[in-house]
Amino acid sequence: MSEVRRSHSRNFQESFAIPLPVYREFIDMLYSMWLPIFGLGAVFVGVCILSAIQLGQPGFYVVAFLGAVAISLRLSAVRAYGQAAPLDDMDGLRRWERLYALGNYASAGLLAVLNVMVLAVHDPLLQLITVSLVFSFGAGVVARTSVRPQVCVISLLLAAVPTIIALAVHAFDPHADPLHMEMFLVEAMLVTMITALSLQTVAHLYRTAVTHHTAKHDMAQLAKYDALTGLANRLLLRERFQTSLAAANRSGQMLALHVLDLDGFKAVNDRHGHPVGDELLQQAARRLDAMVRTEDTVARLGGDEFVILQTGLFHEDEAKMFARRVIRHLSQPFGANDSITGVTASVGIATVPDQGFELERLLACADAALYRAKTSGKARAKFCNREDLAKGNLAA
Repeated sequence: MSEVRRSHSRNFQESFAIPLPVYREFIDMLYSMWLPIFGLGAVFVGVCILSAIQLGQPGFYVVAFLGAVAISLRLSAVRAYGQAAPLDDMDGLRRWERLYALGNYASAGLLAVLNVMVLAVHDPLLQLITVSLVFSFGAGVVARTSVRPQVCVISLLLAAVPTIIALAVHAFDPHADPLHMEMFLVEAMLVTMITALSLQTVAHLYRTAVTHHTAKHDMAQLAKYDALTGLANRLLLRERFQTSLAAANRSGQMLALHVLDLDGFKAVNDRHGHPVGDELLQQAARRLDAMVRTEDTVARLGGDEFVILQTGLFHEDEAKMFARRVIRHLSQPFGANDSITGVTASVGIATVPDQGFELERLLACADAALYRAKTSGKARAKFCNREDLAKGNLAA
């Protein structure tokens, strides 16, 4: 039975799994709103000081000091997150979420302490102000942190439950005011109902946020990745190229763009049909992706044309050696049981800074070199030269 429960728990957790970019966006949302933290914190400290003056109890100054410290630490965390972002690992994001949660819990707990202290005496106007702070805190927490429902729910309960109990206890204190007990019990019930409705709202907002942001992430993926092979498309290649170019300019290293296509691919399509051709392209994509480093990019531009952005080069010989490896790997038989043979690859290479710094210029230059490689016997690699630049009207 315990194994069944563990299995159910794992399934429940997996059902709420969200992609890393979506989770990162949720944590960004938590740390993007510093003004509500400062505003409510300032009001909290002011109410504590007012309570100390009104009730003549110095303990409220202590709560005010703790509140000021908590708000200062939370604002420091917001600033630190802004300097650390963007984060690309799930563990790091979870640590930042826990830090935000601790700050939220501290604020909620101090708000509950303030209400318990005020409700220990009979000062209806001051009690109205402090209970209103609970409503304000709850509304802000639901609006800002519903994307992390556990943090939101715990914060709500920490602020509301002690306040509800304090209201109920105060209701039974003897007092000459008519309907004293009834009025405070009604207020306790009101806070309870609003808290319950807020918890339900959190669940709805979280489901809506996950659906919306996951769909947005999926659409972004579709816009930047080739549907057949899962490789980068031209849009993502352009983004990666700009990033790599900036890094190369700082380090003084070279970049190489390898434009390649599959010799004999049309014959495979004609002989075996498009489904077999698509499978061949997928296998070729997997081989190429397995050859590159994480900082390199493999893209498919269409048909059997692929591009590899190779980074961190010190000499063009490194690009030539890599192109030869590509040709060797893509010349191995494809298909089920290696049934498709006779497919090779030809490669054209353009480098930064030798052929310029613009992606379209480099692609055109490499494509011209690819044409020379194919016409000179196929399964070869050629560097872009002055003639290729002149043929494409790319000369500076």
